Amino acid sequence: MKKTIITPPLDTPSGWTSVSKITPMGTSEPLEKSLPWVVIGAGFTGLAAARRLAELNPDQPVALLDARPVGWGASGRNSGFVIDLPHKFDLDTPEPDRLRKIIHLNHTAIHDLESLITDHKIDCEWSRVGKLQGAVKERGTGLMRKFAHALELVDEPHQMLDQQGCLDITGTNYYSGAIFTPGSALVNPLSLARGLAANLPANVLLRDDTAVLGMTSVDKGYELTLETTDKQTYSTTASKVILAVDPFTPEFGYLKNRILPLLTFASITRPLTNSEKARFKGTLDWGLTPADAGGTTLRMTQDGRILLRNQYANAPKYRADKHMLADVEEKQREGFEKRYPDLSHVPFETTWGGVCGLSANHVSHFGEVAKGVYSASCYNGVGVAKGTISGKLLAEMACDHATSELEDIQTISGLPSLIPPEPIRGIGVTTRLKFAEWQSKDEI
Repeated sequence: MKKTIITPPLDTPSGWTSVSKITPMGTSEPLEKSLPWVVIGAGFTGLAAARRLAELNPDQPVALLDARPVGWGASGRNSGFVIDLPHKFDLDTPEPDRLRKIIHLNHTAIHDLESLITDHKIDCEWSRVGKLQGAVKERGTGLMRKFAHALELVDEPHQMLDQQGCLDITGTNYYSGAIFTPGSALVNPLSLARGLAANLPANVLLRDDTAVLGMTSVDKGYELTLETTDKQTYSTTASKVILAVDPFTPEFGYLKNRILPLLTFASITRPLTNSEKARFKGTLDWGLTPADAGGTTLRMTQDGRILLRNQYANAPKYRADKHMLADVEEKQREGFEKRYPDLSHVPFETTWGGVCGLSANHVSHFGEVAKGVYSASCYNGVGVAKGTISGKLLAEMACDHATSELEDIQTISGLPSLIPPEPIRGIGVTTRLKFAEWQSKDEI
């Protein structure tokens, strides 16, 4: 059965720049008629999967496809946190053994990324400064204590900060307290994704201007109908396929009505001037995630930009319109000025949105979805580390390369629960998001 694939249409800023300035890194040259390996999606999952397949099969070509340039999607649109610890919904069931497996997998991903950045001299503002988990009022403080309890269960190092401790780092007294953990990294996500793509093994064939219009099961694998940005259409057959497309997975016919595509939004200021930095009460190069999942992510970049991320929206068509972005910018401006009234004159340079995949039961999916088709999805908002390790381990699964990490990720993954179709889904999601925003209003 032929499947129509919807490509990400967002033409809003990505990372620290605009996607309109991003060009494809691969070529438009048609692929061979038959290939052993095809990876669809050139985000962090796809980049890691293609790299590992190439390493395990050095004499075979590995095609890496994306309808958009590398960094266009969620890999370039996130806030640049590479998180090592259980995060948000993973804390709902704090089983020590499960938490340790999550931590080990995330540490492996961070180590792999750090090694690649060092080996290939990738300029991406990589920084091992750890992260804060902050709380504003009672709701956030209670959830912060829950996080601390989980850390104590697995003997993870952490430090409790009071309001003054938060002020010393973040330059705002808006937070009543925070937990500092040392293991996470911060990065410019767009630069990291592009840097990884620029240094793939020689047997990876990158085509990040090539959309998959159809995917049909055939005797020797899967026939893919492909279209380049200049509207050239052709087909190739893949023996095995790795789907690294997260919220778009149902467009290929897999995990239908099990993945919720959700838009998240961020705004970032221009770099602070020297005089503004002199008045700023905190430090540069730090990141804070909210104890309440509905709260605000806050970050100070190495070049002195302040980033805020909050606001969520249902994304049945995987896009945000200009009206939605204008409303988000207004709300994020309010959050910025609450935190930094002395910098209220500093403008946002840009506001953008990106699509991620969530599951209703908060589990991530990993595994073989059909014979010879492998997929990972539903990272629930923490895709840099989870996507990196998932892509690597999907490749190992596809090559029958058994490791303890592969066993671990299968243990902590599951099947996303069914969600209702549109329009019922949209009504339910919008209502739930409004309720969550009301619950978290003091943390935003």
